[in-house]
Amino acid sequence: MYPEQLIAPMRAELSDIGFQEFKTAESIESHLTDHEGTTFIVVNSVCGCAAGAARPGVKMALENSSIKPTVLATVFAGNDVDAVEKFRELVLPYPPSSPAMALFKNGELVHFIERHHIEGRNAQMIGAHLVEVFEEFCK
Repeated sequence: MYPEQLIAPMRAELSDIGFQEFKTAESIESHLTDHEGTTFIVVNSVCGCAAGAARPGVKMALENSSIKPTVLATVFAGNDVDAVEKFRELVLPYPPSSPAMALFKNGELVHFIERHHIEGRNAQMIGAHLVEVFEEFCK
């Protein structure tokens, strides 16, 4: 686990723009059970692609999309261990990945972005892709 004071600024990049933190498996499970609407969950991470592309891309998407998910949530890889494990169970058959992003609609996974879709792309590319995803699934 990373020291909380180390990751606090990374957590804040998402919580400051409206993301709630799921820190337990139960919090994710209870939210998605019988949930109507869309939930966008970001697996946050200390890696460079999270800092340079994933988090900024998410912020750009939310600033530029007229349609947004009903709920914005995040889990932190390496710290929110039970929550991340539950998340990874819910996105099977995709392999474990961090950072990662998933959009659920009415509790069902409808879109998943793995780390290899984030690495090598800039924030603008990720943001533009997310805008398209939100416009397709969040209506």
